[in-house]
Amino acid sequence: MPNDKKSFGDKGEDLAAEFLTEKGYEIIERNYRYGHGEIDIIAMDNEQTQLVFVEVKSRHNLDYGYPEEQISKGKQKQIRKIAEAYLYEKEIEGVDCRVDVVAILFQGKKDPYINHIENAF
Repeated sequence: MPNDKKSFGDKGEDLAAEFLTEKGYEIIERNYRYGHGEIDIIAMDNEQTQLVFVEVKSRHNLDYGYPEEQISKGKQKQIRKIAEAYLYEKEIEGVDCRVDVVAILFQGKKDPYINHIENAF
């Protein structure tokens, strides 16, 4: 079962990357790992002015609420910490940054519902 969960998550991340690319974002890196966590997507926004760290959340249904509601305060703190590590490791300074969320709700045979929340936290 864990493999199914991973492939479902990968499917959501692929869709999110495609969605952001279509919006004019430049994908710089995917699945950046630091310690025990990761950032799903790192990109430059469509105006090439901000580095964007993107958390992708995918769900099959709304049994536990909308996907974006599943990002806890602890997860937000972890994402910020990993983003800081990325900037340090890559020696990036003087660039505006933000964290976005791309929430995806797969709806059976219908097109997935995608909610892009800029500067989410």
